[in-house]
Amino acid sequence: MDKFYLTTAIDYVNGAPHIGHAYEKIITDVIARHFSQRCDNVYFLTGTDEHGIKIQKTAASKGITPKELCDENAQKFKDAWKALDIDYTRFIRTTDEDHVKIVQKIFQKLVQNGDIYKNSYEGLYCSGCECFLNPKDLTEDGLCPDHLKKPEVVREENYFFKLTKYKDAIIKHIKENPDFIIPQFRANEVLNQLEDIQDISVSRAKSNVQWGIDVLDDPEQSIYVWIDALSNYITALGYDTENPSDKFKTYWPADVQVIGKDILKFHSIYWPAILLALDLPLPKHILAHGWITIDEAKMSKSIGNVISPTSVLEAFELETPDAFRYYMATAAPCGKDGNYSDDDFKEKVNAHLANSMGNLLNRTLSMLVKYFDGDVKEEFFVSRGSELVEGSLSLLKTALNKIDLVKNNFDNFAIAEAGLEIVNLVDITNKYVTDNAPWTLAKEGKMTECGQVLTTVLEVMCIISALIYPFCPNIAKDMARQLSFDLNKKLDDLTYENIKTGHLISKEEIKPVFLRVDSELADKSKK
Repeated sequence: MDKFYLTTAIDYVNGAPHIGHAYEKIITDVIARHFSQRCDNVYFLTGTDEHGIKIQKTAASKGITPKELCDENAQKFKDAWKALDIDYTRFIRTTDEDHVKIVQKIFQKLVQNGDIYKNSYEGLYCSGCECFLNPKDLTEDGLCPDHLKKPEVVREENYFFKLTKYKDAIIKHIKENPDFIIPQFRANEVLNQLEDIQDISVSRAKSNVQWGIDVLDDPEQSIYVWIDALSNYITALGYDTENPSDKFKTYWPADVQVIGKDILKFHSIYWPAILLALDLPLPKHILAHGWITIDEAKMSKSIGNVISPTSVLEAFELETPDAFRYYMATAAPCGKDGNYSDDDFKEKVNAHLANSMGNLLNRTLSMLVKYFDGDVKEEFFVSRGSELVEGSLSLLKTALNKIDLVKNNFDNFAIAEAGLEIVNLVDITNKYVTDNAPWTLAKEGKMTECGQVLTTVLEVMCIISALIYPFCPNIAKDMARQLSFDLNKKLDDLTYENIKTGHLISKEEIKPVFLRVDSELADKSKK
């Protein structure tokens, strides 16, 4: 592939980031890092959504301007993503000057093309959703199903986008491209929603919503969220209605747009319609992930179970975010809901990262030092040795096959499933060590066979370090450093001869790549 462009939803800055925001950014970062191992040209976009009535009201209640509130909270998101090693290419804010100007031009073009018209409207508006609701979508008590609040009746003269004009084209696209919406079972939900679709309001009267992007030829109207927020995916690339940038031409259409299942309707119906109206290709995939619960309960401010992602790092005194990244990225099968709990976090990362993967590397390197002074000899390599230790070649072939399995998982955006394939390879390698007992081979004086077992394991550990890198970049770098392995290798270039002949490591250079969360060494208060 010559490029890979992926985006997250942009987060509304009415509050601070929580673990649900972190889940989306982590899985997107994992996808981005994986494809950077297959492609030299990856562009990863994230950012914040900063206009609307909620921002206006919250800022007023705090006695500050909407822009001051946005600046304050946007920085909280940036700080959180830095702490989690989210390596985005651009962080776009919908208050960015380039975004504002292009959104105005997009709106103007849609008006000129006849896709936007002005009309009086009365409807049920939910400020939490920032959208008008159909009465049939409400609960039996007449409440918004997501926010459990009664929507207000709003009467305004607004601009409307001709969503119904593109209904048939969107239905056709979804049916002809079964992998457009991932997971595929969500496509039927979208098709059902399309049956009752209506034209949508894309502006609000300035008398009600002052904090927004002005309609160029109508200063009494603010451009509403759908044209404003959704357009960030192309404005960030320098899209222009008259002269799109080279960057836009290079990266659009997006290879995958990662969003929560609660905003799938907007991204699989509204957004494609806007793109069709602009005569632009649709994204290749929309990945709708599930929600993260806390101890099996939905996050709620009233319950008091909203967790900041950085609070987990602080609570467990983690020097790097790798354990949290791994846990979150493997928390749920593709598109399903996941759960976070302190006990499960501790148990899972200790089992997978410390006991299985980290311990395997540590004890293998320690035996190499103990029996061979850290040297790797020519005859230790399976492809060069005359005598094969049972299972050595099979293990190496299994490791290479895992690369293809992990790639296939990522091609289908099955992130958790990819993580489990890597852990499975670690388990298979641990079994190989147990079955061949290099300590026994050394005791019996079978040093070539012992060296072959250790070298075979280290070859596999190079592959594991490459595969685990998207999930745990810091752990992977520590592994690669001790193996003298080039982590910049593309996945397609990996072989089972990654270890170099000669001196590999000394006793002083062997360090645990991940300490058990509850170990005495990991607990700084006990040092």
